[in-house]
Amino acid sequence: MHINPERSTRPDYGLLVRQVASILEGERDLTANAAQFSALVYDTLADLNWAGFYLTVPARSGAGQDLLVGPFQGKPACARIPFGRGVCGTTAARRETIVVADVHAFPGHIACDSASNSEIVIPLVKDGRLVGVFDIDSPSLDRFSDEDKAGLEKMVTAFLDATDC
Repeated sequence: MHINPERSTRPDYGLLVRQVASILEGERDLTANAAQFSALVYDTLADLNWAGFYLTVPARSGAGQDLLVGPFQGKPACARIPFGRGVCGTTAARRETIVVADVHAFPGHIACDSASNSEIVIPLVKDGRLVGVFDIDSPSLDRFSDEDKAGLEKMVTAFLDATDC
């Protein structure tokens, strides 16, 4: 497994927000920017086993919306998640960041990767519309702190500011 020596358990989120703006500068495409953003997060934050996007799409049933897997780093993931189901679907329904210290204790958790033990999911809201969610998993319990939540929310804001979606 490749370990970036610059990974830190206490990342400099101010620097990471500036890096998001820098790597996305001049490109506004959702797919390209989501791929770059996922790679940056996965490569710079320690103790992760998945980082990526689920994007809002019409539900297969024709009623409501689902989340469909988008650009990510890590093992293959669940392809489609209904709103309100699991941590990602609950985040989408509530439109608020959810931090879960132990995913196995989360009601309705969807186990895409049995190695995941904690998770943070941040909603992607642009111009009042839910575009999707950004999901990060860790093999460690209680991996994500309040500092991570605040920093990652700022990074997601920088991503949304730089992206047409």
